[in-house]
Amino acid sequence: MSPGPSLTRPLSVRAMHAPLVCLLLSCAVALSGAGVVLDSGLPIMWGHTTGQLTDLPIIEGTLSPDPWHYLQRMTLYRLIIAQTDPFMTSMGPGENQSPVWGLPLQLGWMLSSGRLADPTGATTCGVQNEDTPNMCVSPSSWWGCVNYFSSVLPFLSAAHNGFFGQNVPVAMQIPAGVEGYCTTYDACKAAHPDAINNWDTFYQGLKDSISSTLSDNEKKDAILGLYWNAALASTHASSTCEDRLNSYSAPEKAFAKSWENAGEYVAAVYFQSSLEQAAQFMSPLPGRILREEDTPPNIPDLTAEENHSLYIFSWIQSMDSLMASTFGGTLAGTWRRAMCSVSSRESGRDMLKNLLFTQEGATANFLSIVSTMSLSCS
Repeated sequence: MSPGPSLTRPLSVRAMHAPLVCLLLSCAVALSGAGVVLDSGLPIMWGHTTGQLTDLPIIEGTLSPDPWHYLQRMTLYRLIIAQTDPFMTSMGPGENQSPVWGLPLQLGWMLSSGRLADPTGATTCGVQNEDTPNMCVSPSSWWGCVNYFSSVLPFLSAAHNGFFGQNVPVAMQIPAGVEGYCTTYDACKAAHPDAINNWDTFYQGLKDSISSTLSDNEKKDAILGLYWNAALASTHASSTCEDRLNSYSAPEKAFAKSWENAGEYVAAVYFQSSLEQAAQFMSPLPGRILREEDTPPNIPDLTAEENHSLYIFSWIQSMDSLMASTFGGTLAGTWRRAMCSVSSRESGRDMLKNLLFTQEGATANFLSIVSTMSLSCS
């Protein structure tokens, strides 16, 4: 795929003219329909990003991406995938098998569903209209904040581990007056050591896999385990975003917390979030921010699939709370214990798929199978 427009030119969306305007119009339509995660088979606006590191802004000799511009944040993912793909041959035949694809797909869904916009209404950052596509990622958005730790931290770690060349200094731009976001590798390691250490371990694991004598299936399982350790650590690091949830409706806050909790289940099965599989699992996500009057799973202007996914996320969260108050443990903990082997994780992936896409009896079957599986792993 050829590189997109240079990001050092004014990355103002006005310069992108009709194609981008049309794409944003389709995103606006998505606000009342199913979640949009793909554009021509790739993450939203992927073709408007760049595949060249040198196209990102350089300030006084330091690579200085602006992660508060959607296209530049998406470019971080494009560069990570391009540089790690040579180490992903064990993921399977064909293209786009890297688990990293799940991250840009999430970012695209956040944009298309309006979740990167300023929820306070104090600014128009991220608010879309048909005349001026808005690539601003609001620092006040909980979703944009959580995604910051899942985009900036893996990029800084990749740079530190030499995936973009040796000794490439990187410092993220940050809007004036905005606090709580680390911008360099050293600052992020000091603030979020577990997340950075796990990303470092993931990248080192990729390098080690080249000379490993393990079978491809064993390599795949090992790499996916390292990847999900890092991805989950980034989610935990984003706990600093918590206060931003106060700007959303009660249904949106509940969905946000259940969405975050669902990551524990996906991580435990070492889900291979390739482009195709991640898109399939994300397609039922709600295509707009939930409003105060919304009552999942009975929201009239959302599809049956969206309503079902909201129900499943909420059900898992409620089971966790119930088990915690009754038994002192969580469903997530039982689930993690059950995913103790390559074969159990394979079964777990099938179970999650069944839970998300089967609307009759899936929850009861899920509980009974998880309980049985966890006993076999004890």
